[in-house]
Amino acid sequence: MDFLSRLTSCTLCPRLVQYRQSFPEGYWRKPVPPNGDISSKIVVVGLAPAGHGGNRTGRMFTGDRSANNLMWALHKAGLANKATSVSRDDGLVVEVYITSAVKCAPPQNKPTREEIVNCSTFLAEEITMMTKARVYIALGKIAWDTLVENFSSLGFEVERERFHHGAEVKVKGKGKEMWLLGSYHPSPRNVNTGRMTLDMLYNVVERARKLAR
Repeated sequence: MDFLSRLTSCTLCPRLVQYRQSFPEGYWRKPVPPNGDISSKIVVVGLAPAGHGGNRTGRMFTGDRSANNLMWALHKAGLANKATSVSRDDGLVVEVYITSAVKCAPPQNKPTREEIVNCSTFLAEEITMMTKARVYIALGKIAWDTLVENFSSLGFEVERERFHHGAEVKVKGKGKEMWLLGSYHPSPRNVNTGRMTLDMLYNVVERARKLAR
């Protein structure tokens, strides 16, 4: 069974399975597959799909304001052909690989530690498959910490740095040198409260684009 088939049929976390099955008819009631090309040089990692975004549309970072905030920044940096992400058939093409630490929408957007660990098997496999990746962008602290843990478990050395917006560390090992960048999550809450502006997000994306050359 290939990666996507195993991912979308996963039932490791009973709470998440029950929650996704509670979504209305027509929603994507399975773990949400990534968006983009596994051979991309830039990887964007979020926390988890949103219940009424990714788990409604069946594509990571699609169908809500967080998705549009991210696409605005990617489009401005020349890494997406559109500034919005509305549905799986909207014609969006991104030059990055977009995934998440947890593949199912968690209640109140708060996965448990066990759920994060369970899903790390998929993220570790993605890291292994992304042989051309040069830069990872972690959208939020959980994404940052989960990436650091997975890099370490896979035998990479990661410079010690606590998560903050604009954080930047090298990831070395297995004959590779990559970068891990930190950004606040592009949620409406972060943007509306002024914790992060769209220009702040764009600056991280643009930095990733330059590092990936």
